[in-house]
Amino acid sequence: MIAAPFHAGERTLQALAGSREQMEVAGPRVIRDYMPDQHREFFSLLPFIVAGSLDADLQPWASVLAGPTGFVHSPDATHLRIDALPAAGDPLIGQLKQGATLGLLGIQPHTRRRNRMNGTVEALDAAGFSVAVQQSFGNCPRYIQAREPEFVAPRATGAAPVQWLDRLDLAAHRLIGSADTLFLATAYPHEAAAGDEADASSHGVDVSHRGGRPGFVRIDGDDTLVLPDFNGNRFFNTLGNLAVHPRAGLLFVDFDSGDLLHVAATAEIVWNGPEVDAFEGAERLVRFRVTHALRRPGALPLRWGDAQLSPHLAGTGQWNTGMRPLADGR
Repeated sequence: MIAAPFHAGERTLQALAGSREQMEVAGPRVIRDYMPDQHREFFSLLPFIVAGSLDADLQPWASVLAGPTGFVHSPDATHLRIDALPAAGDPLIGQLKQGATLGLLGIQPHTRRRNRMNGTVEALDAAGFSVAVQQSFGNCPRYIQAREPEFVAPRATGAAPVQWLDRLDLAAHRLIGSADTLFLATAYPHEAAAGDEADASSHGVDVSHRGGRPGFVRIDGDDTLVLPDFNGNRFFNTLGNLAVHPRAGLLFVDFDSGDLLHVAATAEIVWNGPEVDAFEGAERLVRFRVTHALRRPGALPLRWGDAQLSPHLAGTGQWNTGMRPLADGR
């Protein structure tokens, strides 16, 4: 067990939510510095894994790596080996080096299982890399849409060129506006942890899943996204990071084409108020102001069938139909 698994940002938000005392007891019980056998076996079943990284400018990025079942495996309880490397244009390329901190999310959408493992790159070679465990813990199945992936043949002509976007275009709006799933990378850099010995084991990168009804991410103008934050495990890993380092990397997946949209943004937590009250099921909102984005057409060699929405979404609204008018009439 890790005696003090939460850093200052996480502890602050837990206190605001009234869950600090509960997390002080529960955290050390469920956040470990090793992977239990169940987690080790789970990772070996996956055809893809989501990775969060932090670039030299302290911008988090969310990426995804794919391979045949077994390409992720655990040689022992404190290491995870990934036999894959990021493809051209993936933001992870520049960050994947020995000693780098990564956030890893194993998720199996059709069973709604997910487990997190944050750690440090310990070895890197021509076939892949190994990550040493810093924190390992499970997540509940809430808000995961059930869909099962299948591999497709790589493009005969190779990967399509990566497209740099200074602002979100119409195609990006269409993908985001219809999304029921996204992945969110955040970080608590060394710079934020400096001088606080209690945070020494909590710095690094985290990547999480967010799900909702299709269109649950609102698009305001060309450069602002608004995400409802529903009831969760009360760890506040993601929002705790944003409280001290308000930058985020969002990843949207086109499950029909394999296109990936990596979005870099600054973040603001809207803790309460009429805008929060107007979205059914939201406990707070996160407003992302997009700084730039990368589109990688057909980059993911996986395709999914139709999704079965999570039953936990029954108590959540939608921006177009699930909102009550705001008090100021906006």
